[in-house]
Amino acid sequence: MSVEPSPDYGALQHIVDELFEDKPADHVVRRLDVVLAAESGDLPDDLQEVANLLPPGSYTRTRLCDQLNSIIGGHAWGQVYGTVD
Repeated sequence: MSVEPSPDYGALQHIVDELFEDKPADHVVRRLDVVLAAESGDLPDDLQEVANLLPPGSYTRTRLCDQLNSIIGGHAWGQVYGTVD
């Protein structure tokens, strides 16, 4: 069974890139930063849900991507929306 990518494929990657653009490697963002970026980025409900499912805390880019990819994988949305790095 083949799954077609959504027109929003890669949209979450764009949010991650914006949050960490021109920042040092040890820069951290808070869960709230990610949720607000997802809301203001006009992401579809599924991807806003991914942001909302993040546990409270602060995240480096690597940790944030691990958490987001875990949520995406848990919903089997990787082929539909893509993963983040």
